[in-house]
Amino acid sequence: MHTINGSQGEGGGQIFRSALTLSTCLGEPVRIRNIRAGRRKPGLMRQHLVCLHAAQAISGAEVTGAELSSTEVTFKPGEVRAGEYRFAIGTAGSTSLVFQTILLPLLLADGVSEVCLEGGTHNKQAPSFDFIQAGFLPVMAQMGYRAEVQLERFGFYPAGGGKWRARIYPVGELKPLDLLERGAVLSKEALVTSAQIPGHVADRELRHIASKGDWVPEELHRRQVDSFGPGNIVSLRVYAEHVTEVIEVVGEKQLSSERVAGRAVKEFKRYMEAGVPVGEHLADQLLLPMVLGRGGCFRTLAPSQHLLTNIEVIRQLTGTEISVRRESGPAWIVNVPDSMQAR
Repeated sequence: MHTINGSQGEGGGQIFRSALTLSTCLGEPVRIRNIRAGRRKPGLMRQHLVCLHAAQAISGAEVTGAELSSTEVTFKPGEVRAGEYRFAIGTAGSTSLVFQTILLPLLLADGVSEVCLEGGTHNKQAPSFDFIQAGFLPVMAQMGYRAEVQLERFGFYPAGGGKWRARIYPVGELKPLDLLERGAVLSKEALVTSAQIPGHVADRELRHIASKGDWVPEELHRRQVDSFGPGNIVSLRVYAEHVTEVIEVVGEKQLSSERVAGRAVKEFKRYMEAGVPVGEHLADQLLLPMVLGRGGCFRTLAPSQHLLTNIEVIRQLTGTEISVRRESGPAWIVNVPDSMQAR
């Protein structure tokens, strides 16, 4: 049984989720210790527990340590079963992180799966539903993975209550990812989504975005939505020939509209000026599908601690040596070998 130390690197929940995904896909048991040791409240929170239950449900795994605040879990998966599943977090925890935990195992299963997810849909420090739909899944499709998603209800922190569905298809022919160039920028969009928030908040955010860059009125959009509780998120999108980058900042009570928008603009400028196709957050999420697929390479920004930690967890569980090297200026190259040849 592999043992993974959850305190290594950035010490967050990603170590736990990546270990679950790899264990489920490879059919190999794993023990994860010191879970989320780098966080203010270590151990499993509700959304991590739902990730564990979800991985258990699709694989019939034997599990120990499946309780809130647990800092050690053992996970012995069986065969992954395609089917219909529903996973409700019960809080505003991120449904996208639950989805990403079970996506690859279900993609590698032998039938179509229907998954319903309930909880938070647009969370701080997690990919939103929009990021999954517009940014992540199109790149997955380039590798031969296919999933379709549909949002039914928005869910913001702290009320939650969001709901969406995914239809996940078994893979056919997998292909290496070759994403070294962004290609021509076709269009860009600044989208502010709000629920139960005064209209002037979105107006101020859009005005600030327009004042800080080359944005025309046709690229600035407001989206007022229904949800169980208030929420606000700024989304800056770059639609390029080979990739769509989605940069998001969630509004918070203690942050002014200008600061929320300003954070998004700063990250947007960093991405655009680097000239790379893959943004910081997408880079981290491409590693597992590449390792379990046919490998490949991509250009991205300087590696985050999340990325480096994920690389180390992957090495420990699969033996795959992922290389990260600086190309020039802010651009870095990530290369994942085709480990399928060795299977």
